[in-house]
Amino acid sequence: MAANVEANSLEAQSFPISRRRIEVRSGALVKHSEGVFRIDEVLDFDTVTATSVETGRARVLRIGELDDMDQAPQPLSDVDIDAITEDDWRIAQSRYAAIKPLIDAGMQSRAAVEARATELGISPATVYRWLTRYRSLDAVSGLIPLQRGWRKGNGRLSSSAEKLIKDVIEDFHLTKERPTAQKTVREVQRLSQEQGIAEPSASAIRARIESIPDYQRMLRRGQREQAKNKYLPVPGQTPGGSYPLEHIQIDHTPIDVIVVDDVHRLPIDRPWLTVAIDEYSRMTVGYYLSFDAPSMTSVGMCLSHSILPKDEWLMLHGIEAPWPVWGRPKVVRCDNGPDFRSNSFRKSCAQHGIDVEFRPVKVPRYGGYIERLQGTFLRELHDLPGSTFSSVKHRGEYDSEGRAVMTKSELEKQLLMLICNEYHRRKHSALGMPPLRKWELGVFGGAGVRGRGMAARPADRMTVFLDFLPIIERTVQADGVTIDNVRYYADVLRLWIGAVDPQTNKARMHIFRRDPRDISCLWFYDPDVKQYSKIPTADLDVPPSSIWEFRKGQEEVRRSGFDPSDAKEVFKSIGVRRAMVADSALKTKRARREAQRTSEHQKATNPARPLESQSRPAKDAPPRAPLAKLTAPPGLARSVAARDDIA
Repeated sequence: MAANVEANSLEAQSFPISRRRIEVRSGALVKHSEGVFRIDEVLDFDTVTATSVETGRARVLRIGELDDMDQAPQPLSDVDIDAITEDDWRIAQSRYAAIKPLIDAGMQSRAAVEARATELGISPATVYRWLTRYRSLDAVSGLIPLQRGWRKGNGRLSSSAEKLIKDVIEDFHLTKERPTAQKTVREVQRLSQEQGIAEPSASAIRARIESIPDYQRMLRRGQREQAKNKYLPVPGQTPGGSYPLEHIQIDHTPIDVIVVDDVHRLPIDRPWLTVAIDEYSRMTVGYYLSFDAPSMTSVGMCLSHSILPKDEWLMLHGIEAPWPVWGRPKVVRCDNGPDFRSNSFRKSCAQHGIDVEFRPVKVPRYGGYIERLQGTFLRELHDLPGSTFSSVKHRGEYDSEGRAVMTKSELEKQLLMLICNEYHRRKHSALGMPPLRKWELGVFGGAGVRGRGMAARPADRMTVFLDFLPIIERTVQADGVTIDNVRYYADVLRLWIGAVDPQTNKARMHIFRRDPRDISCLWFYDPDVKQYSKIPTADLDVPPSSIWEFRKGQEEVRRSGFDPSDAKEVFKSIGVRRAMVADSALKTKRARREAQRTSEHQKATNPARPLESQSRPAKDAPPRAPLAKLTAPPGLARSVAARDDIA
């Protein structure tokens, strides 16, 4: 293992988490390769005029070359969201709920703040402090308590005190008489004295009151109609946005075009498209195209693509057209599928100050914008060879598979040309202007419209990408960390071997993130240095594989009568299967589809570093055993071959 450990220590890459943003507006200080500048004027989506702080000379700068000042110490948002304790996270969310009406209304005058403070039963200074901390990061995590944990001499509330607060909230506060928070505090303290329970603090009681969802609170306190009017859409209407990125909608659909594989140019399948639209301008804000069925990965890739600038993505696909969309949306609207309701996705959205709203059940028009966009794309692509059209009736005698000639990458370029050169520039019937023009008006203003200003650009693209990868928690053992029976190791894990959580006295759980398309490495969050480190597999002789391919390998090993928890045998079966699939690709569509899906997973193209992922230097890839030399367990090759022949 020593040789592997040494190799893995060299393989490990680390970088700090940064959720800072580059403010592109007049008066903002930014860094450039030639020094620090103050922006004078935003000319367009590509350039600004700025004055050098050092020389006082003005010049034109490209927005893509700007960076944030990075002057302040690392903010609290620059930690992984799962490293924040549940208590701290609940407090941050309750504080955000308290100031959200002021943020949404853009009302932060003294009178508005004082009125909100009176309503909450807290001081205006506290509201101002929360607003300042939220505005500085534009993230809910900026509101977590500055001093984490419990001070010496203070203890958690006893179970009897917790039960008393819960009972008073249920039986007293959440009633149609609607007593104030202050009255509820006094009631809890009165009963605690009567029952001989240590009196909870007012802030502890208010924190539990504020953690109740606003919609539930209004329903329980006799405000059913107000709650419905505030939180539920009117049936038959699609809620709209009043400025860019206020609301976006996201959904999945299969593309009505059969594509061919890269090697043999023979038909394989229809790819899935996950796409997001801005309700205000109808601009496409991001997408993800793959052969994988809709999942957490599809949603995360689409949303991170929506938030990040698209310049390198367009370069990757050879598209010369503007797509000036980036920045965090305020609200993501989606259906009720499990991929959207996953705890990991919702926490990642909350980390970036993004609210998630779900379509009301049986109100299909609530997602009208995204469904119309999907319909537009599908219709526009129906003239491509290999189209399946919208139905069997419309397809008629057209031979979709026989006419298929385009690979997935060629189809993706067609899709990008459709988005950037046609859809964004074409007059939209509901807007009366092209979506790109509506977007420009929403940002810069004009024609009687007040511009919102350019959205801040993420300072670190990889942080955004990692934020939307699935979260896995594990302990670190002497031989590293094991996930799905695969062992990972790098030197950065040594300090955490056998670590104990000081609060529970149990083995400490650590945060890892993994791209399901390539499980040959993990991203480990180091809570001390506040950075992610790339952790490769301990055994460097395994091929990079997706989680779906790995699970299929486990099934093959199990069916052959061997132990599916033996990762070495599973990776052997993957190697054998790949070789056999390559041999069968000319014979069966299923084999070609599987080979192409594996090829796409190995590319692992991500919206943060699209060009880098397509041309990694050789040193970034550990040496792997040639697949042809891998041998299968007895009986496995026969079972795989039989199933491929049947397919």
